[in-house]
Amino acid sequence: MIAGLTWLVGFQLLGELVVRVTDVSVPGPVAGMMFLFVYLRLRRYDDAGSIVQAGTALLRHLQLFFVPAGVGVVAYLSVLGHDALPIGVAMVGSWLLGLVAVGWTAVGLERLLGRPRDDLPGHLPETGTT
Repeated sequence: MIAGLTWLVGFQLLGELVVRVTDVSVPGPVAGMMFLFVYLRLRRYDDAGSIVQAGTALLRHLQLFFVPAGVGVVAYLSVLGHDALPIGVAMVGSWLLGLVAVGWTAVGLERLLGRPRDDLPGHLPETGTT
């Protein structure tokens, strides 16, 4: 578990270092996750067992990571109340744009890869029998 956490923090540190050295406008932890993804894709599953174990343990307690955000919301409740309409419009708008972007991306990838959708109503999957 400690080895896996060390690997995860190490990749986050690597991401921070690369972002600061290259002055790229990507958050360091996001760059670290990309490096971790590449590492995990290149390694076999057995070799990355401690990383997977640590990641699973962190995901099991993911709700604890939302506590600081909740405290921040409560601390700035008066500011949020004053600007509730613009904040609400921004939240709903960004959610809607994200939903549309994911939908268009999925449709585009289906067309690009030439894979038909198998979840359409009335579509029966092929069983290979005649």
